[in-house]
Amino acid sequence: MIKVAVNGACGRMGARVMANVWEDKELRLIAALEREGHPLLGQDIGPALGVKECGVKVTRESNGKADVLIDFSEPASSVDKAVHFAAMGTALVIGTTGHSQEQFSKIKEASRKVPCLISPNMSLGVNLIFQLAAQVAKALGNDYDIEIVETHHRFKKDAPSGTALKIAQEICKATNKKLEDVAIYGRKGLVGERPKGEICIHALRVGDTVGDHKVVFGNLGETFELVHSAHSRDTFAMGAVRAAKLIVNKPPGLYEMKDVVKI
Repeated sequence: MIKVAVNGACGRMGARVMANVWEDKELRLIAALEREGHPLLGQDIGPALGVKECGVKVTRESNGKADVLIDFSEPASSVDKAVHFAAMGTALVIGTTGHSQEQFSKIKEASRKVPCLISPNMSLGVNLIFQLAAQVAKALGNDYDIEIVETHHRFKKDAPSGTALKIAQEICKATNKKLEDVAIYGRKGLVGERPKGEICIHALRVGDTVGDHKVVFGNLGETFELVHSAHSRDTFAMGAVRAAKLIVNKPPGLYEMKDVVKI
């Protein structure tokens, strides 16, 4: 049985990850981790899972050695936990977004000790979008305009989403471009005609939207769209759990969803 720790356990995503881990017969939840000062520290996480008590309390540190840590927290917390758990030989699955280059370099360093899967989106459908967007961009060529539109709930802190950036990065990789040379983020004012090769990323924050992403390819006379809508956070939680099961048996290194889940 695979022993799992969850960081950011009481957040929107962390709670769904814990619920999916708890229901999976191949996994055992041993730690629910949260930041210092969190109001639920010391409390049993049973009510969040739909049971009275489960014997796992919300803590700052893990009391036992986990086989894998699943992290949906904040950038600074995810880096701290990655460094700490990698030193103990625990595999890492990181879904947190918004890392700086310095923070990402620390995660990369941790991946030299343990297998570390980091992805801005754990949904299998979105990971198909990453590949399809790259293939479509390469096939259509530079005559087609590309716009990426992402929508998330009002509480999301980073913009644009890590998923939208990943889509743009995959398109650039497939078309031999650098994201910093072609990307813009929204438009304002008298911006003039749209130049060739530009990729514009738009970030919408609306109510309780779980996560919608759309990639629009357009030329004079037609448009082509790739669209993904997440109906609940369980799509990300289930993807993270699936990744956790597979990553524990991998050698140290930095992985993406496509490396452990055959898409």
